[in-house]
Parts: sequence; C-alpha cells; structure tokens
Amino acid sequence: MEKNCSNCQNSFYITEGDVKFYEEMKVTEPTFCPDCRQQRRLAWRNERKLYVRKCSGTGETILSVYSEEKPFPIYKNEYWYSDKWDPMAFGRDFDFNRPFFEQFESLRNSVPQLALSTVNNQNCDYVNQCGWCKDSYLIFEADYDEKCFYSSYIYDSRDCVDNVHCYQSELCYECNDIRNCYNLRFSQNSSTCSDSWFLKNCIGCSNCFGCVNLRNKRYHIYNQPYSKEDYEKQLKGYNLVDAASLQKFRQDFFEYSKQFPHKYLYGTQNENPIGDYMFNTQNCEQCFDVNNAQDCKFTCNCRFVKKVYDISTFGSKGGTEFCYENHEIGGGVRNICFSDQIWGGASEIFYSKLCVQNNHDLFGCVGLRKAAHCIFNKQYSEEDYLALRARLVEHMKKTGEWGEFFPISLSPYAYNETLAQNYYPLSKEEALSKGYKWKDEEVKSAQAPTKELLLCPACNKNFKLMSHELAFYQKQNLPQPLNCPDCRHRIRMDLRNPRKLWSRNCMKCSQKLETSYAPERPEPIYCEPCYLQLVD
Repeated sequence: MEKNCSNCQNSFYITEGDVKFYEEMKVTEPTFCPDCRQQRRLAWRNERKLYVRKCSGTGETILSVYSEEKPFPIYKNEYWYSDKWDPMAFGRDFDFNRPFFEQFESLRNSVPQLALSTVNNQNCDYVNQCGWCKDSYLIFEADYDEKCFYSSYIYDSRDCVDNVHCYQSELCYECNDIRNCYNLRFSQNSSTCSDSWFLKNCIGCSNCFGCVNLRNKRYHIYNQPYSKEDYEKQLKGYNLVDAASLQKFRQDFFEYSKQFPHKYLYGTQNENPIGDYMFNTQNCEQCFDVNNAQDCKFTCNCRFVKKVYDISTFGSKGGTEFCYENHEIGGGVRNICFSDQIWGGASEIFYSKLCVQNNHDLFGCVGLRKAAHCIFNKQYSEEDYLALRARLVEHMKKTGEWGEFFPISLSPYAYNETLAQNYYPLSKEEALSKGYKWKDEEVKSAQAPTKELLLCPACNKNFKLMSHELAFYQKQNLPQPLNCPDCRHRIRMDLRNPRKLWSRNCMKCSQKLETSYAPERPEPIYCEPCYLQLVD
C-alpha cells in the first residue's frame, strides 16, 4: 500500500507484514514516512552535548545534558533515584477539552529529569547514555567498559581510545566498527584482528598494515606478504609517531581501499537482512547498527530486540520485545509504545517518559519508578485505569495524536543539540520555521596554543589533553592528536555509510541488492556469495 507522508509529502509503502504488526500492537498505521519518524525520535536524543549547571534538588554543581535555561527541574542521578522526592506528587487529572501533547508537555516540565542517562558506573563522571562502566571519560552510548575514553557506541571493551561502534576489544585506537580486536589502530569493519594498522574488512589478521579484505593473514603490507623481519623493517620506515603523517596515511588508505570489492552490507550471521551494520539477525529490514535482533524493522542502534518497529537506541541485555515507536528503551521491556527513556523491566506503557525500574500499565506518565495503573502520574485501580485509558485513546484519535510519537516541537532539547541534526541537518532558520527550538552556541575567543592548551585546526576551538589520555599515548607510542574530541568523532562518523538504502545490482553476478552504497560511489559492490568467493 502506497501512502504520502504527512510531514514531507514523499511517498512510502506499508506492506501486508507491516499491517499485521500494527494490528497486533493495536496501533494505527503511521502517517509519517520511516525517515521522518526516525528524525522525530532522534530529535529527543542528546548524546554528546554536556553542560555545567546546578542540581535543582541539592544546589550542587553538576554535569547534565540539559542546559541551565531548560524549563524543568534537573536532579543529579543519586538524588533523582532517592526517596527524597515523590513523582506522584505531580499527578493531575486529564482534561478532555484539550489535546494530549499540550498537557503532557506541562507535566513533563514539572517533573524533575535525570541529569544524565547513566547507571551503575564507577569513576565515570563525564559520560552519558552509559552503564556498568569503570574509570572511563567522555564515552557515550556505552556499557560494560573499563578505562575507555572519547568513544561512542562502545561495549564490553577495555583501554580503548577514540573509537565508534567498538565491541569486545582492547587497546584499540581510532577505529570504526571493530569486534574482538586487540591493539588495532586506524581500522574499520574488522574483527578478531590484532597488532595492526589501517585495516578494512579484515578478519583474523595480525601484524598487518594497510590491508583490505584479508582473512587470517600475518605480516602483510598493502595486501602483499612479507617475512617477519622485512615487515618489521618496513614499518620502521613509516613515520607512525607524527600526527600529521598519520592523518595522511589515513586519508591515503581510505582512497586506496575504494578499489577493492565491498560486500553490500557490513555484518555476519544474518538471515534475510536489509540494512547495514547488522550482526546475528533474522528477518530484519531497514535496520542499521543492530545486534541479536529478530523480526525488526526501521530500527537503529539496538541489541537484543525482537519483534519491534521504529526503535531508536538501547535494547541491551534483558531483551526488548513487541515495541513500537520509542526512543531509548531496553533492559527487559515489552509492549512499550510512543515513549522515551523506559528501561529496567517494564510492560504496557504508552506515551510516557523516564519511567524506570519495574513499571507496568502507565499512560502519559513522567519519572515513575515501580508504579502501575497510573495516568498523568495519578494512581488508579486497574479497572478505572483501563476504562480511562480507553477514553484517552479515543480522544487522541479525534485530535490526530494517537499513533504519533511526541512532536519535535515538544523535545526537551534544541534541534541542534540532538542526533537529528547529525542525520537530518537544518539551518537555524529552517528549524525555527518548523517550530523547533534552537540553541545558539556560545562563541569563545580561541586562545593561542600552549603546552597545556591546544587549538583544533578544524573548528578553531581550544582543547586540553587529560592526564589519563597522555598516559595512553605515551604507553602506546602514539602522537598527541591534532583535533579536538568532537572533530575526531565527526571524522570517524564520516567514514561510516549513511542510514539509507539504494537498489543496485551485484557488480559480479547482477543479483539485485539493497545497499547503503550509493550508485555514484566508486567501490565495487558484491552480493555476499560473490564477496565470500573473493575473500575465502
């Protein structure tokens, strides 16, 4: 079935399988296309913008994703999770003469919010979207890491610096999309590799430099074999202790790698995959950066998810099942719809925000813990809850709100503070014309660089190197970086493929493919069987 997006007016398709899913979830068919739905959810996600402000509960100076001028109270995490305040004190009746979203915004602006999305960390004061980590600094969307710095989407790793999408790895530096790697530098889309520089699409390699599409090789330079002695002699001739030299090596290798055939998607152990960066999935379509997923669609940055549509970020151990149109949900949740920040055991929750630690049967609630049968933070009997929820759904159908995620205009963040600006960039004028918020960046005059205060050549902002960071560079015999952490992150993210698919043909056997490699790109694109014939 073809429909026109009510937001961008582009056409999109709803399949019979989609209709069946929406019927099972008891929700209406979407009116926004998949891209506009994702943009709307990502506009509720601030990962990397951190501010110094006061805790509204204690008056202490804290770090938060919310700047000081936000209209709602912000509590430091220890205070928010304490019994020193009661979210039910903000409960209120629903007014059926007014739209739902308008009233939800009023409740959200009254209930204290978490300063940071963090849980069970040790000595990790400067992190966000982070859990069960230790002795780490400026890592975002991360869990079970130790001594990791300046990284995003990093999991179960140790002593890693400046990486994105890094899994079960150690002593890795400036890498993208690596798994089970050790002592790897400036590498991408590789797994079970060690003691190597500048690898792409390699598996099981060690002591290699500048290699692409290799399997289980040692002592190779630009895909050519060397003896151990000649390999070590050749590497000594490269200037790997100079930051400018490494930048040139990186750019030259990026261009060099384009001549090699690439598999149409990056991932392994997938059945019927449509998307990119997929691992151990079954029947997942239009999905990106998903792991251990089954029967999912339009979902990104999730792990351990099953039968979900339109989920942006989280999942995590404990499972996430039968959920639709949410941001940041996971850790043992089921049947969650149109909600933001729901984790820690939850079920049957609709249109709620920041409800954690074993909740069920909530509608339009904010900041609840261990609660059930609540609407707008007000307690009801099970019978009264179900009756009022049914009335609310009918009311929202009449106002056109039912079936829609929270509007971007209600986001607690300015548009340019969120991930939406990364994937769907807007100018200030465009954002304001759509009714979105915008935060003007405070421009500070850059100071001349000194030994302690460096100047980023890309953005002309000052930055410092931390003591633990300097210790890593010295121990690993690496030069100090030229760019600030934000610019280094941007450079790494620019190396990844977009979250968009094009219909193409395998350039060897002509099989039809859906791939994130645009037709105008120079890399030869192969289907999986043809690619495996090439590399195995």
